[in-house]
Amino acid sequence: MRQLKLQTEKMLAHVEDGVGWITFNQPEKRNAVSLAMWAAVPEIIEDFVANDVRVVVLKGAGDKAFVSGADISEFEEVRSTPEQIAAYEKATGGSHAALKSLEIPIIAMIRGFCIGGGMAIALSADIRITADDGQFGVPAAKLGLGYGYSGIKELVNLVGPSFAKEIFFTGGRFSASDAETMGLVNRVVPVDELEATVTTLAKTIADNAPLTVKAAKAAINEGTKDPDQRDLDHIADMVEACFNSEDYKEGRRAFMEKRKPEFQGR
Repeated sequence: MRQLKLQTEKMLAHVEDGVGWITFNQPEKRNAVSLAMWAAVPEIIEDFVANDVRVVVLKGAGDKAFVSGADISEFEEVRSTPEQIAAYEKATGGSHAALKSLEIPIIAMIRGFCIGGGMAIALSADIRITADDGQFGVPAAKLGLGYGYSGIKELVNLVGPSFAKEIFFTGGRFSASDAETMGLVNRVVPVDELEATVTTLAKTIADNAPLTVKAAKAAINEGTKDPDQRDLDHIADMVEACFNSEDYKEGRRAFMEKRKPEFQGR
């Protein structure tokens, strides 16, 4: 296992068996995300990309929350002047952009509160697995906040217009079962099975052909865009790269030899 050294102790990151784990580590505040935590995310992602990590797992420390939103308690100190607001928005934007730019799969492992900004982080994942104690919501309507088109579109792509309206109009909290019904999460598992379920899923993906997995993610993501924004030539190039890869040869050999393939991502 390789542990990353970061500038804040409120974020943890390590790599094991091709899986990069990112932990939001402020359990005393239900893992509310501070400015330093936002700033650490791109640093972690840069390391993972440079070291050929194949899957990323997002999780919260402790047993109370995935992420409960932004750390509002520090706003007076770090988000009170126009300059501070601009710097804060740059940090949060950079964090979301880093997650969104990842070509490899992201899994959100959710326990407890997944609220507001925590929901936005979870939506950046490709797969969401929640324990049965998960609680979800976007309380913007109770706070007078406005949500931009791109953030709402991500939710609509996932749950559809009607459930997205219910989530935003009510500003309420929804159970893990509600989230599963909406399609907000892939599945609900008992609390004591969550980590093992996610670890097995991540390892399964990490063992598969990386170029194929990346091409599939890219194609699916293009499909959620407006038709005039889709780059289908790029997808075709990625598919062709799969067929021209050493991994394609390895996959054929392993099948014929009745053994597990060892993919190298090239």
